[in-house]
Amino acid sequence: MINHREGKIVGILLGLTTLIVATVLGLSFYFSSSSIHSLLTENHALNKAISNLTHEEQIGFVTVLSQETDALGQTSTVLKFVQTAAGQPKQVVDEQIFTLQGNVVHFDALIVKFNNHSVREGKQRALYLWRRIYDEHTAPEQGQIITQPQSAPERYYAISKSLKMKDRSVFWEAIWSLANDPEQLSAYGISAVFGNVIYTKVEPGKVYLFKINASGQIYPDVLDFRATP
Repeated sequence: MINHREGKIVGILLGLTTLIVATVLGLSFYFSSSSIHSLLTENHALNKAISNLTHEEQIGFVTVLSQETDALGQTSTVLKFVQTAAGQPKQVVDEQIFTLQGNVVHFDALIVKFNNHSVREGKQRALYLWRRIYDEHTAPEQGQIITQPQSAPERYYAISKSLKMKDRSVFWEAIWSLANDPEQLSAYGISAVFGNVIYTKVEPGKVYLFKINASGQIYPDVLDFRATP
């Protein structure tokens, strides 16, 4: 059994441990923030890559590979999710196959908008980071990963290429984390970070083109190949 004196000593040690951990985490955050701040304010190649982000209209598409309903009336959908290169809607950079329950699918993206001072000609530009996909029977946090958080999306190869290898992880980790640190947005030349979840009923014979409007919102444009010309 621990006596009063020993308990006091243990309390002091726990307090010191907590203080040390907090200090280390604080220093880690400081250096991480300092690094991303330096990259966004001093790296001319990165600034040029961001300023060259063109106004995107189509950022990917989905096709239904199969859709079946069993004897119990349960529907299963297999679809292909395709991501296209930034500013080049015909250049495929990634394809993934997902199997989901039902025929209503949710698509989750993180959008990072740069302010007018960070881009050429004073026009807003944005990064569109696909996060996950899930059906109506699945909680969002249990959704299937489209792009691994903290990673560098293939569609933004030009931005990654503008950074030194050692700086790439710093940049992308910070970009993904900015949603949790809104006070840093203006310092990094970013006007907003927000999530955009869209859902739609998917059917075989159709292609769902993901497009964006002027405010940065993503929406699906449906092409029906079964329709008679």
